Amino acid sequence: MRTLLIFVALLVATCAQRGFEGDQVLRITARDEEQVSLVMSLEEQEHLQLDIWRSPVRSDLIIDVHVPQNSLQSFKVFLEHNNIQYSVMIEDLQVMIDNEKAELEPTTMMERTTSSFNYDKYHTLDEIYSWMDSLATEFPGLVEKLQIGTSFEGRPLYVLKFSTGGTGRPAIWIDSGIHAREWVSPASAIWMAKKIVTDYGQEPFITALLRKIDIFMEIVVNPDGYVYTHTKNRMWRKTRSTAPGRKCVGVDANRNFDAGFGGPGTSNNPCMSTYHGPYPNSEPEVAAIVNFVQSHGNIKSFITIHSYSQLLMFPFGYKCVPPADYKELEMLAKSAVSSLTSLYGTRYKIGSICEAIYQASGGSIDWTYDQGIKYSFAFELRDTGRYGFMLPARQILPTAQETWLAMKTIMEYVSNRS
Repeated sequence: MRTLLIFVALLVATCAQRGFEGDQVLRITARDEEQVSLVMSLEEQEHLQLDIWRSPVRSDLIIDVHVPQNSLQSFKVFLEHNNIQYSVMIEDLQVMIDNEKAELEPTTMMERTTSSFNYDKYHTLDEIYSWMDSLATEFPGLVEKLQIGTSFEGRPLYVLKFSTGGTGRPAIWIDSGIHAREWVSPASAIWMAKKIVTDYGQEPFITALLRKIDIFMEIVVNPDGYVYTHTKNRMWRKTRSTAPGRKCVGVDANRNFDAGFGGPGTSNNPCMSTYHGPYPNSEPEVAAIVNFVQSHGNIKSFITIHSYSQLLMFPFGYKCVPPADYKELEMLAKSAVSSLTSLYGTRYKIGSICEAIYQASGGSIDWTYDQGIKYSFAFELRDTGRYGFMLPARQILPTAQETWLAMKTIMEYVSNRS
């Protein structure tokens, strides 16, 4: 009887998940801005349910778009009628999701310590939070787990503090997982957190750094959305907030900061993936970061980790004006990317958000830069579109390892100026 109940529960849970059978991800190569506008205008057509994975950037006119099976024929006819070139990047999205799900085995007893934890697979939120507990327990003189707030659905917002003691010390902030479906972002951060504690006392750079500077890491900024990608909709991006009179759920947390709020690159349509929210910092997940940064008062660098596109960017996104520190930030970004590329040859582009991709208002690093945190950077990790948000777990470790080299370059530079 108990076995039957478990089976029924699993069946119900599986049926409740959104399916993507027959859905495809197309790569569109537009000829000019007119073709870009034609394609992007369809995003507002809610019956098509198009999901833009990658918007066109200033260096090319490529658009990656997830197209549901029911819209495929009409969308392809539209492209062909307008002589817009496209290719199929992902033939069947559900096949990739099923393959990924097969690797999501629950944490075993062998993984209950940070040494035995499997760093080359994706993990649930519960597994990540349990690992954070283990890290703080195993390294009590170096790591502390802090709660800086509570998500919309009531989940704790945890930050790992790496410190050798002292008060009022300069600090570096690192966050990941603000967009729920970007799983390689928190997976890479987990590996880097373990790298910090492993290297301390053994490797000269991190040992010297932590004797001078604290590091704060929020590994899952958007826990509600992250859980939703594991249980209901793998492609979910936003938070899970609701409001009276709002027919759709969630806000793009990286459009919700008070930096050109509601400007270009955002939507006032609650059903869109870039919906900016009703007002700045409306999302408790965003407000928690804002409150922490402002109350700390001595954060020297703010680094946020996203995927995908292989970019290292700095302000501004809400306006296409070079920041006062453009040359220095560009120099540091080039140096960081050079370090990253040295490991596996992975190529990254650099620049301000506006010049590297497009105008995007309400982003975290624009807000922190305006708050006086000069060294504000955003990573877009692997890849450039072959897998997109479905990066195979086998690429977690190389992604984390190469990104760590870029991180070290930035952190060393910041440390020398703090």
